[in-house]
This record gives sequence, C-alpha cells and structure tokens, in this order.
Amino acid sequence: MQDKIRLGIIGLGNMGTAHSNNLKAGKCPDFDLLAIADKNPKRIEWGKANLPEGITYFDNAEAMLDSGMIDACIICVPHYDHPRYAIACMKRGIHVMCEKPAAVYTKQAREMNAEAAKHPELVFGMMFNQRTNCLYRKMRELVQSGKYGQIRRTNWLITTWYRPQCYYDSGEWRATWAGEGGGVLLNQCPHQLDLWQWICGMPVKVNAQLHFGQWHDIEVEDDVTAYVEYENGATGVFVTSTGDACGTNRFEVQMDKAKLIVENDQLTLIEYDMTEQEFSRTCTEPFGVVGTTVSIPDTDGENPQHSGVLNAWGGAILRGEPLVARGEEGINGLMLSNAMHLSAFLGKTVELPIDEDLYYEELMKRVATSRLKTDVKEVTADTSTSY
Repeated sequence: MQDKIRLGIIGLGNMGTAHSNNLKAGKCPDFDLLAIADKNPKRIEWGKANLPEGITYFDNAEAMLDSGMIDACIICVPHYDHPRYAIACMKRGIHVMCEKPAAVYTKQAREMNAEAAKHPELVFGMMFNQRTNCLYRKMRELVQSGKYGQIRRTNWLITTWYRPQCYYDSGEWRATWAGEGGGVLLNQCPHQLDLWQWICGMPVKVNAQLHFGQWHDIEVEDDVTAYVEYENGATGVFVTSTGDACGTNRFEVQMDKAKLIVENDQLTLIEYDMTEQEFSRTCTEPFGVVGTTVSIPDTDGENPQHSGVLNAWGGAILRGEPLVARGEEGINGLMLSNAMHLSAFLGKTVELPIDEDLYYEELMKRVATSRLKTDVKEVTADTSTSY
C-alpha cells in the first residue's frame, strides 16, 4: 500500500454521495477515491459531472472489487446488502467501512463478523458517526467512570426523525419489509440504538409496542415505545417516531449519585450530595429532596461526524490507530432493534440475546407479503437508505 489508500465506494446514493463530496473537499486526506460502483446510470452520470476526474465507474460492484484498483471500500447500499458486500470485500483482501445498520437481522451480521475474524489483517469499521460527537463521548466517559455508581434508569425520546409521505413515496423499496427490512428502527435510529448500548450497556429484556403505518401509508413501523430491563435491575425506555411534526431529542441517564441529560446540543450533569441510597436511608423529612450541583461538563468541542469516522479508519489502516467503531460492534444496536421487532411480532417480552432463527422466520413472513415483490437475496436499490 502507498502513502494513500486507494478507495472505492459501492452505492452513489444519499450516503455514497455525501462521502464522495467529503473526499472531494479534502476532508479525508489518507484516501484517494479511485472507483465507484452503482447500477443506476443516472448516478454514474452525476459522478462524472460532479466528482474529480480519474475515478473509474462500474455498473457492477463485484467487477470493481475484482479490478485490483482499490485497497479499501465504503459500502453505501440498502440494508440487506451490507453483509453481502462486506464479506465480498473481505474475501478479496479489501478493508471495509460499512454504513449503518450492520444488517437487517443479526444472523446476517454474525456471518459478516465471522468472515471478519478470518481476516485480522483487514480493518473493518462501522459508520457510527454519532460516536464522534463530544457530548456523547463525554457522557460515556462519565457513566463508565464509576464515579456516580450504577445506572438506575435510561430514557431516550428521539422523535426528531419526522418524514412526510413524499419521503416514503420517493422509492418503491422504501419502508417495505422486502426493501428495507424495517422502518424507523432500522433506517433512522441505528445511531441512537448504538449510542444507547455504547454508553449504558445492553439490556437483558425488551418489551416493545410498535405501530406499523401509524402515521404514513407504509408497511413498517413509524412509531415505537420500548421498555427494557438491565441485569442490575435498572430500567429504560426508548421512544421514537417519524410522525411527530415537532419532535424532541432528549437522552437521560439516572445513576446512583448523578443524572446526565443530553438535549438541545448540551450535556448537563446534575450531581447529588450523596447517593440516593444514602439519602433515602438518612433523610428524616418525608418529602425531602437530595441536594444537587448542576454543571455543564467540559468537552473537547469536536464533532467531526462522517469524515471523522473515515479519518480514524484511514489512520487504523495506515498507522494502527483506533477506530471510532469496529465493524463487529454493529451487531449490538441491531440486536436491540431486532428484539423490539420480535417483541412486537410476538406480543410479549423477549430476552437478549434473541432467538435469531425465530426472528428470521417472523421477518420472512412479512417479507413474503411485502408490497415490494422481490426475493430478499436479490434486493438491491439505486440509492442508499441512510437518512
């Protein structure tokens, strides 16, 4: 490998275009974008008209991977094909950066992770760009420091994903079981689900109420309320929707000796004078309230997002530097969304890790009756389903 990494992109849709523009703008100096694959001639025309000269375009991803032109590849295709192309890259000795979600169902992600284990020389990353946000990085640092005791409750209300009907009408594959494999949980919320478990850990039980086509003419979920339980007895709630015209994004973590809140681009720390347990035991006033100190924790102020993830990936390939998110970690947030779906499908609480075979069977029942009449193994689309 030379001083720069020879890069390819599979899929020049929403996210493929965003990444190519970041590369064009010089935001990711470790890479030379040399090849792009997309089966849609219009996207290739756009690339030739708007991206730098010297890029070779392919209408077949495998042809690009077999060309010998690239050392690393960003996968920006619809959800079902993420593991397919990640595995194809790995088998050819090509480093992989996969857009979220890791897959549609955990069995896919597990196969992808198993292939990655066979190629320890390759750098496999996941595009969890929200992990670069200084607020969430600081929140994770504080939660995991041990200074404030254990987590007691987590709440995330994330309803700022509003989408009008025309968004769903823009492609026949959108918001279908066969095309995307899910709705708001699989398309918009993988970042929050990843952050939730990255900061707070994985729960052990999930009970979810999902409404399918509640606010839109679609077949997948656009309104979700999920309740979880953690191993230590803590509880949590995750609420999301694409139907709230004026949404809210508020993440709270209640601990023994503090409360953390991220809202309106600010992290707030509320420290207690003593742990709740000690206060409850020693308080002599029936309506007593523990004393608190409110502060805004210092952060480094950095939030490089997608380019930050790619730069870390480049650093890992060239210099052995740490990734923002290892590709193998993508299965965790996916496990949460699969668990919420399965709980709603079965109408009961499910335990984690879920029964992956059962989830696949239930998903395929819905794929069989999907508006998009396509074999899941052959599902492809011309644009990325990200955002």
